[in-house]
This record gives sequence, structure tokens and C-alpha cells, in this order.
Amino acid sequence: MNGEPRPRLRNRWVLLLLLLPLVAVLVPEFYNFSSPSIGGMPFFYWWQLLWIAGVAVCVAIVYLATRRAR
Repeated sequence: MNGEPRPRLRNRWVLLLLLLPLVAVLVPEFYNFSSPSIGGMPFFYWWQLLWIAGVAVCVAIVYLATRRAR
């Protein structure tokens, strides 16, 4: 044992990043508003559309971090 953390334990923290979009979309208190609106689209709709890109970024980060550990 050389004292370095095992890759699996280090990558568990990265996996918690996947909880961010889950909580942001499933907890209505974060997005249950009609204003501010962008281009006439209420906050609820553009919040959901914003998280489509957010999920893609989170998944890409987790993928790249866990791929290096293999």
C-alpha cells in the first residue's frame, strides 16, 4: 500500500454530480414560477430546457472522469 487513494473511491465523488440534475428537475420549489420569462416562455419551460444541456454536461464530466480510472 503506497497511501494513494484507490481510483474507485476517488470517482465516487464525481458520481454525485449526477444527482444535481435529478434534484434540480424533481424539486418543484426550484422552478414553480411563471416569471422571469424569456421571449414569452415562462420560467418553468426554459428551466427544463436549460437542464437538457446541463444533464449532457454532467454526464460528459462523469464519463471522462470514470473512463480515466479504468
